[in-house]
Amino acid sequence: MTLPDGDHVLASMPVGFMAISAEWIITHVNPAAERTLFIDAAGLVGRDFWDAYPENLHNEFGRAYRTAMDDRVTTTVEAFYPEPLDRWYSAEAVPVEDGVHLYFTDITERQTAQDRLAVLESIGAELGATLDLDSAVARIPRLVVPRLADGCLLTVIDPDGRPRDVGSWHVDPEPRRLIERYAEVRLADLPPDAPLLRALRDGETISFSGAQALASLPEGEARRIFLGVGVGHAVTLPLRGHGRVVGALTLLMRRPQPPSEADLSTARQVADRIGLVLDNARLFDEQRQLAEGLQRSLLTAPLQPDYAEIVVRYTPAAEAARVGGDWYDAFVQPCGATMLVIGDVAGHDTEAAAMMGQLRALLRGIATFSDGPPAAVLSGLDGAMSQLQVGTYATAAIARFEQDGVPDDLTRMRWSNAGHLPLLVIHPDGTLRELGEWQGDLLLGVDPDAVRQESVVDLAAGTTVLMFTDGLIERRSSDLDVGMERLRQAAVELADRPLGELCDEIIERLVSGRPEDDVALVAIRLFRRPGRRD
Repeated sequence: MTLPDGDHVLASMPVGFMAISAEWIITHVNPAAERTLFIDAAGLVGRDFWDAYPENLHNEFGRAYRTAMDDRVTTTVEAFYPEPLDRWYSAEAVPVEDGVHLYFTDITERQTAQDRLAVLESIGAELGATLDLDSAVARIPRLVVPRLADGCLLTVIDPDGRPRDVGSWHVDPEPRRLIERYAEVRLADLPPDAPLLRALRDGETISFSGAQALASLPEGEARRIFLGVGVGHAVTLPLRGHGRVVGALTLLMRRPQPPSEADLSTARQVADRIGLVLDNARLFDEQRQLAEGLQRSLLTAPLQPDYAEIVVRYTPAAEAARVGGDWYDAFVQPCGATMLVIGDVAGHDTEAAAMMGQLRALLRGIATFSDGPPAAVLSGLDGAMSQLQVGTYATAAIARFEQDGVPDDLTRMRWSNAGHLPLLVIHPDGTLRELGEWQGDLLLGVDPDAVRQESVVDLAAGTTVLMFTDGLIERRSSDLDVGMERLRQAAVELADRPLGELCDEIIERLVSGRPEDDVALVAIRLFRRPGRRD
């Protein structure tokens, strides 16, 4: 067989080379091929190619080589060669007069890097694109398998400090079913020195054989299941968060050989990515619970005057970082009038929630001490913010409902708006009216001497008034006008519903359970006669 450029060139080539005759007999193997294939040339030359590499009979390499031999065309292929090589190769088959020449390189390191990047990107996308973190975490093993292992178990530490298996997967259906059950029962049977518990306790990566794992399990269901899965080797890696271990990733392999250092490096990067995402989710959840708890502790249930029904709704933002300063209030002034308040402090964090509490308390104090109308109360709040150097901005709208001096079937409403959205009135016949210009007067915290306007309207029994924050109508993909039109349409369609049902349905239609911002909604429906709700 004619060889390219002579033996001395082949000997110095960094690329593996193998010459195969037309009868599929291996006639030459260069030193690079010996190193790449982990075999001496003497053990290959003279052998039938298909006997030497029986896996090629049915894999991508064999198909490419037969095409080159039969159709006399150059073919290339990149694929994984299973045992005994367990490596990735790039191969080119070039037809020659009396056979084919194979040129191949080991691309395992490159492929491992690509797999590492693909796994990291998949996990990042899976965890970053959903608000349901528990469901996303449960799917992580499917992203890891089969890139890193034949099977996988994912364990997290719950808020009480106990380990909990939250996901499992395997490339084959029967072992998949077995390790799903194994994940349900194994924790109760693990000894204190089990690899999982050591990884969680000490933050170490533990590599161990299937036989070692089996020997550590006591007689019982977990041991029988593990034996049935057929684990040759396993690795348990800690999931590290910010200064603590938040869980562990256990990789299960059928082969008895331990993973290479490159594979371990990939697995560690994957585990570190998962750990940071889990810990960040925990921190965001704690922040959200803190801010939401502060808000809910201040946003108490409204009073119920004898001439109206009042309903309030508050829905926190889906994103923890956006929980902030929306508030509402309802109380009675010394004169007997009912005052409703809706407001929004600038910012979306625990500081905004704390500022909201200060402004709400100040407004209540000013309104009850002064017994003043809405415009005077807002002016008093603006002055108090300046005097006390509160150092924030806020919008607010106040509506005061008065019974004195009007017929029994009417209620007088006075309102004033400091930079907030207009009030929406639903008349008894289902028609709508917006009260006030968009954004009203200057918002609070800008100029304590700003003049506050006040308006008055008499409302018939059966009228409903809605006061709301911008989280109800504002979306990143559209402007407030679009959101306001959607609210108008919903209000018309739902006008005859009971007040609580109307509020719930409005929020469901406009927010769909995943608000981008806090949503506060206050609604009042006036009765036909004082003391009656008919």
